[in-house]
Amino acid sequence: MDGKLKQEKQQAMQIQNKAASLKLRSANEDVKLAAVAISFNVRLRSSDMPTHMQEHALRSTRSLLDSVVSTKTTTKTRPKPNPTLLARALKKEFDLSYGPAWHCVVGASFGSFVTHSPGGFVYFSIDSLSVLLFQTEVKLVTEAQQQLLLRN
Repeated sequence: MDGKLKQEKQQAMQIQNKAASLKLRSANEDVKLAAVAISFNVRLRSSDMPTHMQEHALRSTRSLLDSVVSTKTTTKTRPKPNPTLLARALKKEFDLSYGPAWHCVVGASFGSFVTHSPGGFVYFSIDSLSVLLFQTEVKLVTEAQQQLLLRN
């Protein structure tokens, strides 16, 4: 019995060490994300998304906005980005990187109420725009299910 108790204590210590390591890694990722947000003039409003995906969204958005500015350098005032084109580009980027069914809303003022897949939601503001990016679940409809739906 003494050997079994010792083994259980060792397993408990290993679990605690792994948990502490994950907390430290998570804290480091949060600090890195905060630094990225500050450097890109971003304010994270709400998120249910892994840190690396949030960073991907922030970097992609900043890159797209900066490309608009660099292509229209002839005007003295800063050009306004097209929110529709920005939303389309972010949606395509996330569809390609993380699978289908991403949706994106970009604008200066909008309301929303959405249902999203777990780990697939971020809402932030960058410069004068707000960005809502979220993923929904895609389910394949079989032929039998389609026939059932058509009957009703």
